[in-house]
Amino acid sequence: MARWLGFALAAYSAIANDSIQTVGVFIASNKARPWWLLWLFIGGVFLVTAFYGWSTMGGDVSYGRLASKGFAEMPATFTFLQVAAPIFLLLITRLRMPVSTTFLLLSCFATEPGSVWDVLTKSLWGYVVAFATAVVAWLLVGRLMRRVEQTPMSPVWYPLQWLATGVLWSTWIMQDAANLAVYLPRQLSGAEFGAFVGVILAGLAVLLYLRGDRIQRVVDEKTSVEDIRSATVIDFVYAIILFGFKEVSTIPMSTTWVFIGLLAGRELILSLRGASDRPLRDGLRLAGRDVAYCAAGLVISVILAVAANPTFRAGLFE
Repeated sequence: MARWLGFALAAYSAIANDSIQTVGVFIASNKARPWWLLWLFIGGVFLVTAFYGWSTMGGDVSYGRLASKGFAEMPATFTFLQVAAPIFLLLITRLRMPVSTTFLLLSCFATEPGSVWDVLTKSLWGYVVAFATAVVAWLLVGRLMRRVEQTPMSPVWYPLQWLATGVLWSTWIMQDAANLAVYLPRQLSGAEFGAFVGVILAGLAVLLYLRGDRIQRVVDEKTSVEDIRSATVIDFVYAIILFGFKEVSTIPMSTTWVFIGLLAGRELILSLRGASDRPLRDGLRLAGRDVAYCAAGLVISVILAVAANPTFRAGLFE
């Protein structure tokens, strides 16, 4: 009961918080389309990606992320805080705080403190790489995209944006399905896989019906994200970065840190180049706020890990 209750809570809370980085731009740029059409597309991509991983990796839906040090075994028993951790994540999401679901959920199950340090190191490098990539990318195309956005939009951008979202969403599932599957056996049977995808598809339906819920504001307040052309470029660049880190190692990482690094670099370079209506000071404020929220989530996750996980606590203080 604890296993499936924890998974169900994690499935919705993790995707709801991480929706800003995967389907948030997609939602913002497709407000005129019915929610069920978006759900059919997003749900279909999820189903294909999850089934491919499950069928080719011996029932492992995490794409090998949970095989890394410290997460390879499902707990024989669960503590209250391990099951309740997704509830904390839901509360944080309602406060519109983009935090690392990887830290908040996986830390409660880490059997070695060093495994959390490995995740943190990879995630911080993700922020740096994403920030630098965004600076270079929008230094090259920022003003061009600004001019393009002021012209009538070609119909070709619609399929390109949906393609970019599909690639990004699939890549995110390969990275962050571990946050959901950490509650479950590392190899799922056919029935367990059916329950896994059914719960997530139901959560996606609720999320898209609510249009991303309150945390969607984190995306909506950024420059030009409602323009499909800008949304397409953001999604393609983000997907390339995530895919690169997926290939580097199987260590889990916080994709949230990658995403806020990407948005921060983009927002700052657009302000500096005069391609944004927002002054540099406001861009710095938004970037600093997002980092502060993620840092707060990291502190909360470590506190939860120490309180919820006796093995982690023993290893930390030995």
